[in-house]
Formats: sequence, C-alpha cells, structure tokens
Amino acid sequence: MTETGTSRPGAAAPAAGRPRPNRWKAIFVTLLVLGALGLVTWVLLGSRLLVVRHVEVAGAHLASRDRIVGAAGIDLGTPMARLKTGAVAERVERLREVESADVERRWPGTVRIVVHERVPVAVYERGGRYSRIDRHGVVVADDESRVSGLPMLAVASPGPSDRATLAALSVLSDLPKRVRERLGEVAATGPDAVTLTMAGGQTVVWGGAERAEEKIRLLDALWRTAAGRAVRTVDVSSPEILKTR
Repeated sequence: MTETGTSRPGAAAPAAGRPRPNRWKAIFVTLLVLGALGLVTWVLLGSRLLVVRHVEVAGAHLASRDRIVGAAGIDLGTPMARLKTGAVAERVERLREVESADVERRWPGTVRIVVHERVPVAVYERGGRYSRIDRHGVVVADDESRVSGLPMLAVASPGPSDRATLAALSVLSDLPKRVRERLGEVAATGPDAVTLTMAGGQTVVWGGAERAEEKIRLLDALWRTAAGRAVRTVDVSSPEILKTR
C-alpha cells in the first residue's frame, strides 16, 4: 500500500522562487512598449524631425499674407504636436479683414491657415476717405477713392453697434442680386426708417427690415410695368398698401 502524500521515486520537485518564462516575456513586452512610447514622445515633442518649417496661407485677398502670418504668431521650429491651433486661429481672427480662420497641421512640418474674409457690402464716406463695411457693420478696408460696385451707406454713426447701420445692412442683405445691382444708396435714420435710392434716381421707402419678401414682390410687380418704372418714389413700408408718387 502506498502511503498518502509520499512523492514518487524519481519525481523532480519544482524549483522554489524560479520565475516562470511567461513572466519574463511580459516584462520584455512592457519594456518594449515603454521604449516605443518614449521614442514616439521624443520624436513628437523633443526632436527636430517634426517641427514647423513652413506656414501656408489660403483665402486671403484683403489682408496680406505677411499680416496674417504676423498675427498668427507661429515660431518656426516649434514642435508640430505642441502647436495650439485654436489659439493661432483666434489671433488671426483679430484682424478686421478676417471673419473666421481654420488652422491645419500638415505633417511633417507645414501649418496651413485658411482664412474666411469679411465680404464688403457697402461703403461710406468720412473725412475724405471711403470705408468698406461688411454685413455686421465692421469696417473691412479704407480707401482714398470710392470702390465701384458697392452702394453707399448713409447713416449718422456707422458701426457694428449702431441700430440704424444694422437695419440698413440687414435690408441690404435681404435684397436679391437683381435689386442690389440697381442700388445706389441705402440710408437709415433709425431701425424702422430705411430708404433705398436706385441708380436711376428712384426712391424706395422701405421702413423696417421685416417682411422683406413681400416688399420685394411688390417692387417686382411695379417695375414690370412701364408706369411703375416711371414712378419716382415708392413706399413699401406697409406692404398692405403700396404708395407711389
């Protein structure tokens, strides 16, 4: 009878404290991963391999490339991974010509700035200079002479916080191209007192910016007739009643 718990003759006892082969494999893999991560981190953040070498600008017409690059404040040699694209875009958007900007990394070493410039919709004269203004009332550019193709804006205090300015620009933005092309001046003495002067001399009393579609339909119907084209003053401020004289 074999006694319970007695080892069989010739059986080798497991060596105490000897690490198993799988443990060494796990340690090796861990060290390999850490080394790879360290190498990648160094390449991205510490080496000279992936740094900003070129700055490209697209979409700029009113603002020069040099002004945009200067506003961006990107130092050549900055690691691409450390570049804060959001902060760069915010700095570029401080330029009055720029409405918005997108900043892209183009590996290995190029930063591309795509600007969306403000679009001038009118021009006003002050002190012998002509300022082009966008739909928000922001001055986009100043010129010594009037730029053709834009209607004159006639308000007391042109600017992005002036209610009369914003009303006039809102009306202007709602006009279809066929009407804007015939427009010589848009004037406003208040938010509900906008007047259009057409290139042919006809005056359109527009009133407030609301109900633009109805007012445009009235004008189109009037201008389709010979008598309507001969009218000097048209009042569409209350679309229910068309007044002419």
